[in-house]
Amino acid sequence: MPADLAVIGLGHLGLPLAQAATAAGIDTIGYDTDPRPVAELAAGRPPVDGSLTASEIRRMLSGGFRPTTDTAELGRVRTAVICTPTPAGADRTPDLTAVTDAARALAARLRPHTTVLLESPVHPGTTEDVLRPLLEAGSGLRAGRDFHLAYSPGRLDPGNRAHDFAHTPKVIGGLTPACTESAAAFYGRLTDKVVRARGLREAETVKVLETNFRHVNIALVNEMAVLCHELGVDLWDVIRCAETKPFGFQAFRPGPGVGGHGVPVDTIGPHRPLRLVELAGQVNERMPQYVIQRCATLLNEHGKSARGARVLLLGVTYKPDLADQEAAPAAEIARRLMDMGAAVSYHDPYVADWRVRDLPVPRADSLYEAAAAADLTVLLQHHRTYDLQGLAVKAQLLLDTRGVTPAGAAHRL
Repeated sequence: MPADLAVIGLGHLGLPLAQAATAAGIDTIGYDTDPRPVAELAAGRPPVDGSLTASEIRRMLSGGFRPTTDTAELGRVRTAVICTPTPAGADRTPDLTAVTDAARALAARLRPHTTVLLESPVHPGTTEDVLRPLLEAGSGLRAGRDFHLAYSPGRLDPGNRAHDFAHTPKVIGGLTPACTESAAAFYGRLTDKVVRARGLREAETVKVLETNFRHVNIALVNEMAVLCHELGVDLWDVIRCAETKPFGFQAFRPGPGVGGHGVPVDTIGPHRPLRLVELAGQVNERMPQYVIQRCATLLNEHGKSARGARVLLLGVTYKPDLADQEAAPAAEIARRLMDMGAAVSYHDPYVADWRVRDLPVPRADSLYEAAAAADLTVLLQHHRTYDLQGLAVKAQLLLDTRGVTPAGAAHRL
């Protein structure tokens, strides 16, 4: 059955787009090569990352959303949006395998006048230099003449209900002005504001800038956290005061590492590296090791060794109140603790089973009992369900890497 829209890739980018489109009354199919998420969604079950609830999936299905693995469905739509993942490869550049696979599947069925959009994070030039040739070679059609081609950076903040798809401005850049307007017409049905970039590369570079902005500023406060600990200064109080400045400052907060789907881009092809971003990456990558150093020091100060110590990790996801574990620092911290001989357990209300090095990590059933029994409790993620005051009372020794416990109730990062 024909549809208005095909969302290719049912992950953290694709599913919210499909949800927004379905809510707007757009007949939408969701295509993925992996039959497991397709089957789960078709059965009304939510994704494992917790980005959507079961009731939200059911509303999508009742609104006409159809998940599928059938590539024939791609040839029956007016608009196709590629939302496949682009994880960092061994050379720290985006792995485009899923994007090129999606392009080939779509190209074989591409019809004239279709609008093709890419939302996956990519290097500037990818849409025109990689996606366009694949689509043209596989379809025999020409981008900008026979079909529209544009890029729009994904901007979703998982779990943020205040800035959902409809209330987040959408940046678009097309191969031609007509491509841009076609993309604007589509996204205008989903969001309050559409922002037109000058072209494809400008739109692609928006994502690079936004991602790097986050990582650089997190690196700054991470370095400040280390410095302030050495100085005996309460960094969280410093940030609280600094964010009262009504101009020229945006508050970021330190943590045990940087998780999430956005990968910082410090080198683009043969061009000169972005030195500041490169340095920020090094700072952020050191944070799990800094957490380990703080753990070892705290244990030692209380007459205990890391070897044989019982360490409880609280919150192993990358964001609070979500099940998504993408690039969360908890796994590296657990590995390092295990290498030191510590007995590691965890508690997370959103993660029923957690494995490190393919081995199951013991899960604490009772939070307070586990904290009381542990030699050291480390808060890695602040889920709202955690009673921090009660936790501080029960824990023998508590390290708060998020600065959220009451003042004086725990050791802060």
